[in-house]
Amino acid sequence: MTQKLNIIGQGALSANEGTEAPKIEFPCADYPIKVMGDASDEMRALVIEVMDRHAPGFDQSSITVRQSSKGRYQSLTVYITATGVEQLTALHEELKASDLIKIVL
Repeated sequence: MTQKLNIIGQGALSANEGTEAPKIEFPCADYPIKVMGDASDEMRALVIEVMDRHAPGFDQSSITVRQSSKGRYQSLTVYITATGVEQLTALHEELKASDLIKIVL
């Protein structure tokens, strides 16, 4: 059985059928998660730890890192196999709970 998810607004997740947002079918391989926060090894380690907990076996070698122009912030893009709305919601909430993380897309 395949689940479908509507993504609306600024990264909000919705399972409503009435919206016209793009639909994602689960499982979804190579689902990108972009995390932005303070540039530090601690932030990168936190992102890897959270991804490993919610998407075990994700390919750490596919992580891309970009520094801000002044080096204060960095963005990490991680590709996971998304298995459902619950996984994405839990992952997003755990990342946002950290003071090191500013935005999760």
